[in-house]
Amino acid sequence: MTFTGLAHVALRCTDIDRSIAFYRDTFGFQEMFRLNQDDGRLWLVYMHVTDTTYLELFPDGEGKEVPGKDATGFNHLCIETADIDAAVAHLTERGIPLVKPLTTGRDNNRQCWIDDPDGNRIEIMEMAVNSLQFQALARMSQ
Repeated sequence: MTFTGLAHVALRCTDIDRSIAFYRDTFGFQEMFRLNQDDGRLWLVYMHVTDTTYLELFPDGEGKEVPGKDATGFNHLCIETADIDAAVAHLTERGIPLVKPLTTGRDNNRQCWIDDPDGNRIEIMEMAVNSLQFQALARMSQ
């Protein structure tokens, strides 16, 4: 048996239209389709990340806060960019504050952090040629 990748991440949203707009306008993820429940109410919205990776947004989230960063379970979503300086400028132009400034992480990748409208943590990362990920891939292919 072979597993081929991460197909989707699903998030429950308090305001589905606000979340769709955020992921569309911030990252360029386009809405692919919607699925409704048997009674016609919206069940989920599928957003295109890549041709094999999607973001599922579910409406009617309860509560006003996501679990803290040390809670067990989902911690954050990481969005890769080829140019993190341009990405930071893009976020700044849209009034999206960095909750953690641009820095180089322990894995040698440049990163910054933002929150989505519901407080889900999002890492923005530029993969470096000297990253631990690339070094590990080189070892794995030997």
